[in-house]
Amino acid sequence: MFKVTPNPPHSGPLPYDACFDPEKLQAAADRALGHYLGSGTQKVQISSRKPYGIFVIGPLVDDETLLVQACTSFASASAMASDIANTIDPQHRDSIVALQQVIMMGQLAINRVLDNYHPPG
Repeated sequence: MFKVTPNPPHSGPLPYDACFDPEKLQAAADRALGHYLGSGTQKVQISSRKPYGIFVIGPLVDDETLLVQACTSFASASAMASDIANTIDPQHRDSIVALQQVIMMGQLAINRVLDNYHPPG
């Protein structure tokens, strides 16, 4: 079978072969990266202490957000403990129920703090 179009079609030299100066391309790339990566934006000062561990909370997260997240985590842990208590034998159930009650007390304490919390400003 005969192809009408050559593979690949011949269209002449590409416009970027040797037309542009590499120094100008580098300068343009630096300007574009500076613009899109925000080199002129305000930098956040992070404390000099080195946190130990793999989980770090960002320095700009406000107290209310942290409290809400902790409350949600306690609610999830309480639900998981309840599910586990319903599936294990009675000999170990008391320990899981006690753990669930400790989790619920922590959740109640955080809810009280959230109820009393007044954001600054």
